[in-house]
Amino acid sequence: MKQNIVLLSYTQNVETVIATAAKMCYSGSNVTELADKISKDDIGTFIQKLLSLGHLSAFEHASFTFAIEGISRVTTHELVRHRLASYSQQSQRYIKEKTIFDYITPDSIEKNEKFKAKYNKFMQDSYNLYNDFIENGIAKEDARFVLPNAKEAKIIVTMNARELMHFFNLRMCMRAQWEIRKMATSMCEIVKAIAPNVFSNSGASCDTLLYCPEGSFSCGRFPTLENR
Repeated sequence: MKQNIVLLSYTQNVETVIATAAKMCYSGSNVTELADKISKDDIGTFIQKLLSLGHLSAFEHASFTFAIEGISRVTTHELVRHRLASYSQQSQRYIKEKTIFDYITPDSIEKNEKFKAKYNKFMQDSYNLYNDFIENGIAKEDARFVLPNAKEAKIIVTMNARELMHFFNLRMCMRAQWEIRKMATSMCEIVKAIAPNVFSNSGASCDTLLYCPEGSFSCGRFPTLENR
């Protein structure tokens, strides 16, 4: 099943908002004067300077809201570990599956005809048991216990720009689970088109640090900190 990622909304004039917030910290000007100065400055250069200095609090003033479909419950469980975000996920408690549910099939299973057949049968059996429970009076909130992690999930997530950069650092890493890595890569491409200066260096941590922070778990793309 194909992932579907839609950017529902985001802070307008993202880079101007971030630059204004940062300059307010060090300026004696009022808001109107500051806005006039900002329009004359090279915002891109200023934002790059903020990134290089690690002055990231101003990036929290810009937010992005995504609607995400075509991912598994496995991935939404990983996604919600990122605490500095807001989530709204489709409920399995209130929504009854009317037909066999959509589910995600990993490539490793898709390419193996023997196990793919077993996998698909398990999904059908899971749905049949779920449906049998409900038809015999078991509440949806209890029947859902037999639904697999592979079941497709729909979720809306809002993160500020600083948290998104952190999210990309972790989830675009080659060691990240393949499904959330694919999702994070797509999200990064979307926001880079909107705020290229803000997300110019976004990606796996090693792409920015030029060394791997994963230590003995390194994939080998970059040397670890100990081996630089």
